[in-house]
Amino acid sequence: MSGTRPANLVVSVAAGKGGTGKTLIATSLAQALSGSAPVRVLDCDVEEPNADILLRPKIASRERVQILVPQVNADRCISCGRCAQVCQVSAIAAIRKAVLTFHDLCSGCGACALVCPTGAITEVPLRVGEVAIGETEGGIRFAGGRLEVGHQRSGPVTRAVKKHVRRDMVNILDAPPGTACPMQEAVSDSDFCILVTEPTPFGLANLREAVATCRMLGVPCGVVINRERGGWAQMDDYLRGERIEVLLRVPERREIAEVYSRGETLVQADGHWRDELVSVYQRITELAATQPVS
Repeated sequence: MSGTRPANLVVSVAAGKGGTGKTLIATSLAQALSGSAPVRVLDCDVEEPNADILLRPKIASRERVQILVPQVNADRCISCGRCAQVCQVSAIAAIRKAVLTFHDLCSGCGACALVCPTGAITEVPLRVGEVAIGETEGGIRFAGGRLEVGHQRSGPVTRAVKKHVRRDMVNILDAPPGTACPMQEAVSDSDFCILVTEPTPFGLANLREAVATCRMLGVPCGVVINRERGGWAQMDDYLRGERIEVLLRVPERREIAEVYSRGETLVQADGHWRDELVSVYQRITELAATQPVS
């Protein structure tokens, strides 16, 4: 890719389980590409964000993330219970003549206020997180979300981070681990998803779920095998049978673990990883280009 600007894609980096090296791959890929294209890293692992530890961006601004939650006027409430019936997350309960609200559970859908026949419910803003905006010394743009302690629904913060996707640059999105709603919210609408795994029975079991999730979302995927120990037939057989490409194998080496423990990336550990990761992105652009347009 020397002398050639890479295509501008939205590439999410995910994993079926935590601890596989997902953030290491996301930040290393961003650093590898930053010399040839404008790059933005979006940390959507909002419950446990740590891309900033590896990238060390200088934060220039912070955006508050809020949702609207119900506030009940007891004088106007007729205790009909419709608000509790319509709530899908049990964030509001009607007990005899009292209506109780649980804002930590609320998704901010507004259904309770909509169905209230007397207008007893109004919606008030509640802070659920923030998005930090900045840039690294190397010119990588950064947007990282953080969910407020005690809140359980990360979706609003994830969506706030994804508003910073820019189609005039390469976007590397660090998704939450697992395959539940937070991961799906982050990975959806990506051009490609890198699934980071490790060659263990646990890693393979979670990889199967992650592949199935990407296919359900209609997002093409490839695999990076971290802590590679020289090949594991069961993993290779699965990937071959599912026609999933191994984009990169990162060996299990002490020096890599030491670099990561110091808060550094693969690119900082050894210059050859820059070329390896640039080649990975080249291959991703080829694979994404072959996908049918929906």
